[in-house]
Amino acid sequence: MAASTIDHARIQRFVDAKWDEQIVPQLVEYIRIPNKSPMFDAQWVEHGYMDQAVALMEGWAKSQAIEGMQVEVVRLEGRTPLIFLDIPPANGGSAEDCVLLYGHLDKQPEMTGWDDDLGPWKPVIKGDRLYGRGGADDGYAIYGSLTAVMALREQGLPHARCVVLIEACEESGSYDLPAYVDHLADRIGKPSLVVCLDSGCGNYDQLWCTTSLRGLAGGNFTVKVLDEGVHSGDASGVVPSSFRLLRQLLSRLEDETTGRILIEGLHVEVPAERLEQARRAAEVLGTAVFDKFPLLDGMTPMDDTLAELVLNRTWRPALSVTGIDGMPSLDSAGNVLRPHTAVKLSLRLPPTLDGRKAGELLKDVLLSNPPNGAHVELELEKSSSGWNAPAQSPWLNQAIDDASQAFFGKPAMYMGEGGSIPFMGMLGEKFPGAQFMITGVLGPHSNAHGPNEFLHIPMGKRVTASVARVIADHHQAGQRGETTGVAAAASTQERGEHGCC
Repeated sequence: MAASTIDHARIQRFVDAKWDEQIVPQLVEYIRIPNKSPMFDAQWVEHGYMDQAVALMEGWAKSQAIEGMQVEVVRLEGRTPLIFLDIPPANGGSAEDCVLLYGHLDKQPEMTGWDDDLGPWKPVIKGDRLYGRGGADDGYAIYGSLTAVMALREQGLPHARCVVLIEACEESGSYDLPAYVDHLADRIGKPSLVVCLDSGCGNYDQLWCTTSLRGLAGGNFTVKVLDEGVHSGDASGVVPSSFRLLRQLLSRLEDETTGRILIEGLHVEVPAERLEQARRAAEVLGTAVFDKFPLLDGMTPMDDTLAELVLNRTWRPALSVTGIDGMPSLDSAGNVLRPHTAVKLSLRLPPTLDGRKAGELLKDVLLSNPPNGAHVELELEKSSSGWNAPAQSPWLNQAIDDASQAFFGKPAMYMGEGGSIPFMGMLGEKFPGAQFMITGVLGPHSNAHGPNEFLHIPMGKRVTASVARVIADHHQAGQRGETTGVAAAASTQERGEHGCC
């Protein structure tokens, strides 16, 4: 199949119609379901919301006219469910080769601050935006994946066998996924291309591919000084404040003036190619690097160099305090010196740093020799490594750029992302010969995990069409022998450790 035989306008028409007639209505129903990830809903089994979301997507998948497709909900005991789709090759595509498409259906918690007419479980369409939790992050993944395949079949275009995995605990660290990948290993096979639809985009004007993902270490950090609260007038100046001691301990980790992480073992050398990608991304995005965030009037970013800001959010460690305990609300706060202060720490890690090593460093820094003999605890909830993409094969580099030109009219862009997708590192280890296309629809102001989260519908349509084009080009590359694990692994060795997507 030559690229010229693909009717891009026809693909886009098919995709647009599918989104308008089926996908958007499905996502409206999906947003209504408060299927929070297990970390945020310990009673997720009893509540049944996860099963509702699974049933919604399973039912839609089974209703699609994809000849030979197997749709199965796999349930391992004691684990969140997983949707497994096996789509046979079509129109002369390879049954030996495999494209693996990935997404997740679990959601982050509600978060405060939603506009009065919006809400996490209240789907609202305003113009091109579908507001509500989880539509872009990333309930659309199963719908976009199947629509991309159907767009090719509608034109009679060949594609290799495709496998779709939709997990249900990504927002909790994907701790169930390794068991499912091992359980399904024989049925998955050895994919030569992995497409992940759980990432972001720098703008809505071109296709963006993710080159790296940060790791994450964090959990609940507690400083205790008393068995019970006491009168602050009586005890202050005698009993150390748990808040002050916690602040003192965090200053071992982070420079409170600049935000720089002080522990050198938590930094890595940024590869030259990633430095260049950051520079190019900063040139394209301009001030959108920071003004995509809802900064208050007069607020300034942490650096005045745009490329440095890109690197800060993609390759450098950074600390966030995302929760607090031990403090009463303002309207019920008396004159009491509190017995303890606890915070939830989220330490983002450079992509190539070992997550377990980072967790041990974090423990050592915060727990060693606490001031005034305070009782300190760090309950690590996450200690996971990030991911740096392997070298990209020439065929995939060309396919991604051709897709961006065809459906956006602009070249593709590459940039690291500041978040984590644990599945990527796992797949990189299990399938060292695979190529990766990590993309998504989370662009400026989409505010994943926060209030007023939205899906940019036109971006979803164009990303779906782009995936179809890349799957088609994957078949063509396979005909030339360029997608085998051996060839991809050899390309990685020849081109160096770090690629561009």
